[in-house]
Amino acid sequence: MQRHKINHPYGQQGGHADERAECQPEKPEDGFLEEDGILFGQNAGKNAADAAHDEAALDKAAAAQSAEERCKAELNEMRLRTAAEMDNFKKRLTREHEEQMRYAAEKVLGDLLPTLDNLDLALRYGSKHEACKDMLQGVAMTHKLLLDVVEKHGLKPLGEEGEEFDPNVHEAVGFEDRPDFAPNSVARVMQRGFRLGDRLLRPAKVMIKQ
Repeated sequence: MQRHKINHPYGQQGGHADERAECQPEKPEDGFLEEDGILFGQNAGKNAADAAHDEAALDKAAAAQSAEERCKAELNEMRLRTAAEMDNFKKRLTREHEEQMRYAAEKVLGDLLPTLDNLDLALRYGSKHEACKDMLQGVAMTHKLLLDVVEKHGLKPLGEEGEEFDPNVHEAVGFEDRPDFAPNSVARVMQRGFRLGDRLLRPAKVMIKQ
């Protein structure tokens, strides 16, 4: 029995292989485009992200700079306000010190007022008696020396006959008719007043010309 051999020529097999290869066409260009498209998309996304990051960084830097400028302005304003407060504090201390020094002797000088009053009374009523003239010379000298001393410390007497009545420094205790004085003037000083600097220690008690 003879076997029939089917000879497949190599070329024919190769032909089928070529046909199969031709049925599956290579797409090198398509692959390159796809890959290139992916790379292009990645680059575009990366560029957008970088731009957003840069914009956020700029906004953050601008905000930081604005906050720094506000802090500098607040610190400068605080410094000026503190300097002004310190200057006012120094002026107030200086003024209080000067006032304290000016009126430091107020209590002592106030205690001397009755002594000055008694010397005034002695001179006023002693001058009416001839026998008291020699003694009154010493009283008058003592009175003048004491007034000179207290005036050096800022104490000044108030109240003189004939001057215009001033309710700020005079205290009216009555009326007296003095033809030689103008109306509403001091006709008689009953008790001398005193002023220490700008401060009134005691008003002068006076009689007013009607």
